[in-house]
Amino acid sequence: MEIDTKIIAHRGSRGTRPENTLVSFQAAIDDGCEGIETDVHFSKDQQFIIMHDETVDRTTNGTGLVKDKTLAEIKQLDAGYRFSEEFKGTRVPTLQEVVALLLKNNFTGIFNLELKTNKIHYPGIERAIYEYFSSIHYSFQLIYSSFNGKSLEILNHIDPKAVEARIFTTAAKQAKTLKRSKVIEDFHPDIKWLKRHPFFAPARHLRPWLVNATEDMQYCFEKNMAGIITDYPGRAVQLRAEMRGE
Repeated sequence: MEIDTKIIAHRGSRGTRPENTLVSFQAAIDDGCEGIETDVHFSKDQQFIIMHDETVDRTTNGTGLVKDKTLAEIKQLDAGYRFSEEFKGTRVPTLQEVVALLLKNNFTGIFNLELKTNKIHYPGIERAIYEYFSSIHYSFQLIYSSFNGKSLEILNHIDPKAVEARIFTTAAKQAKTLKRSKVIEDFHPDIKWLKRHPFFAPARHLRPWLVNATEDMQYCFEKNMAGIITDYPGRAVQLRAEMRGE
């Protein structure tokens, strides 16, 4: 069976490692994924912080908003012990540290960077990210995504060549408007929503999330979607190989 669907690791191998940490990203790469998805915020001193939530409470031993802490303060936090004792002492990475890991691994797949600006809009983060990537050489495919359409519009204005995707749960109408305006290229819909709206868009423009159940993985592979975003990249790689007859 021909399956070109790329497997994108959601916050790394989130199902088996503490999310959005270097150990999680390394595990996903070792499992053979073709993509890494992660989230970026601004710290108090405008450093790029890799974390999903606006606060540090859920994933570390700290409390409070990312935007109210300096990088030095965030680096004191433990991002692993809540997952298990095995990962106690794991630190919150910066965007630069994640990129360095990808380059060290000669990673040439998709790097999906989600701008977490839908609840707190960090002024200037879009230009800062653009200037950072403009200043380095990298071999991976950079894709920006966000629940905040305004952030994607700002990025598109700064860099019309940027590849962008609109993440959504139910805001399909806004996503299609952005597509028609050529602000975005692809859609990252909730898999539950997508299965209720199977004719929303051509498979080649779809990378649904969060594809963790075996039946959802099979559904996406059978339709040969552009990619899936999953907490279990190792499991997805194995299932895809089986369906390909490898």
